[in-house]
Amino acid sequence: MSSSESETSSSEQLTEELASLQQHIAASQQEYSQIAHRTLADIEQRHQNLLVSIEQLERKRDRIQAEIGQSFAGSSQEIAVRIQGFKDYLVGSLQDLVSVAEEMEFPEPPTPPPQVATIAPTVQIKTPPAPPALPSPEFAEPTYQSNARRIRELLNKYQTAPDYYGEPWQIRRTLDKNQIERSANWFLKQGGRGAVKSLSGRLQNVLVASASISVLRELYGDYLRVLILANSPERLGEWRRGLQDCLGLGRGDFGPSGGIILFEAPDPLTIKAEKIMAERDIPFIIMDDSEGYVSLALLQYPIWLAFAPEPNPYPNDYRY
Repeated sequence: MSSSESETSSSEQLTEELASLQQHIAASQQEYSQIAHRTLADIEQRHQNLLVSIEQLERKRDRIQAEIGQSFAGSSQEIAVRIQGFKDYLVGSLQDLVSVAEEMEFPEPPTPPPQVATIAPTVQIKTPPAPPALPSPEFAEPTYQSNARRIRELLNKYQTAPDYYGEPWQIRRTLDKNQIERSANWFLKQGGRGAVKSLSGRLQNVLVASASISVLRELYGDYLRVLILANSPERLGEWRRGLQDCLGLGRGDFGPSGGIILFEAPDPLTIKAEKIMAERDIPFIIMDDSEGYVSLALLQYPIWLAFAPEPNPYPNDYRY
């Protein structure tokens, strides 16, 4: 074989190898391109799935935070208010019990009479004169018309020029027009005996009751005894704090020997009211709007104020 033929054969062989190599490279590139495309599509799908998962988790987080804000925080605040009200009621009741125990006088045991050998002369024992009777208070007329001018003057003062540093039992808060109208109607149209529509909250009702108490204290002085009826210690605690704030009262003004007594049930309140009437004092009964009924036994007394709950889809339930 000549050299030219050898070179031609080598060139053809190289050309075939180069073509084969190019085909292999092209196949490899195509396969790599397919792999890269599939990998990129898989990554893109995973990215989309992650974005959807993140969005779902964020919505779930926002929903949980909203539920925590509405349920847990609200419930914890309500529980805290109830606990504080019960604490105030319990502490006040224990203090009242201690004060009553301190005022109780236990009789001394009788001592046997001394033995006398001789007969003592007859001695006339003079009985001490009975203490003069206290002047009996004048109970309210059915319509309070005889005191209408004085009542309007006091209520107008509570609205326009309240005394924030006045004496105890004088209201220390400003009353708005609705509160003044409810108190005036209760005095002058209902004669101090009837129900008024409850306001937006218990504190608003306490303001109306405080105005009535302040006016009645002006009319009857220390003869007035206030009896509060509410069906839970928490609500009684709210009444105690509200009256202390509105009327400038202390803990000594609450309890069996004070001017304001708190009750959870109408029966013991009725017993206490009878005792107050027997002592020639005036019971003023205030019924919280949480009471779902009115005991007929409470309607016999000269002065009572009931806050009617709003709304009230059922007729009054009178218990005998």
